[in-house]
Amino acid sequence: MEVPRVDLDHLRDLMKLMDQFSFDELEVRDGAQRLHLSRNTVDGASPAIMMPQMAMGPMAAAPAAVPAGEGGEEALAADIKVITSPMVGTFYRSPSPDAATFVEEGREIEENTVLCIIEAMKVMNEIKAECSGTLVKILVANGEAVEYGEPLFHVKKS
Repeated sequence: MEVPRVDLDHLRDLMKLMDQFSFDELEVRDGAQRLHLSRNTVDGASPAIMMPQMAMGPMAAAPAAVPAGEGGEEALAADIKVITSPMVGTFYRSPSPDAATFVEEGREIEENTVLCIIEAMKVMNEIKAECSGTLVKILVANGEAVEYGEPLFHVKKS
């Protein structure tokens, strides 16, 4: 049985990702290869498992309605929730290049509606709405790089 080679730079990047998002476990699959990283827990409790294809972090709360400032920033109504990126990565509006987009502006969404995928370190992470309402604005273009905390969508809460 041949033992697969480990790319140490990739392994270091995964470990940094675990630190950045406070993951206790991380599993990455690439074809037939599988890499499972786990931290020891202090209290002996079973750590939470974060699998690919899951939203990875809370979304920002909607800002209060504010008047537009001199800098031209957009004023948001109090019932608008801003959904932000939970990680650094590449934003995709559909599961594959030839597939339909997950959502369009004006669509009614539920808490479990998948809005987009963010690819981070070759792991595709589904980002879910986590609120019900109407998607009023998509703020990022398909294939665009996004930063942690960057606004992705505006949702009018129902």
